[in-house]
Amino acid sequence: MPSKPSINVFYDAQCPLCRQERHRYERWSGRHADDIGWLDVSEHHQALREKGVAPDTALRSLHIETAQGQLIEGIDAYRLLMARIPLLVPVAWVIGLPVIKPGLRKLYDVWVKRRLQKQGRWPT
Repeated sequence: MPSKPSINVFYDAQCPLCRQERHRYERWSGRHADDIGWLDVSEHHQALREKGVAPDTALRSLHIETAQGQLIEGIDAYRLLMARIPLLVPVAWVIGLPVIKPGLRKLYDVWVKRRLQKQGRWPT
């Protein structure tokens, strides 16, 4: 019987880049790939809502639920994913630096807004 994932990643499965990133993480995770549950925000919006995350907020940022039930979002969620892959540990550290993290978050927010607007899914 498969074990329960140690983290659940809520991501936008309608986003082609998000799907590519998911497959890349699965490949790089190797035998630990089963430790991650990948959940489409469109299909699991009620579970997120129960955790206090509105559907439009879930679309705008990556959310991870730890085995302890803690929700982590945004750049910190990416850092958590990267820290599970030895090759990406240094990258996770760098993007968490106080000088890098805020700027990276702003760039990410602009990119997501542009993508969702282009797809006609930006919340009004």
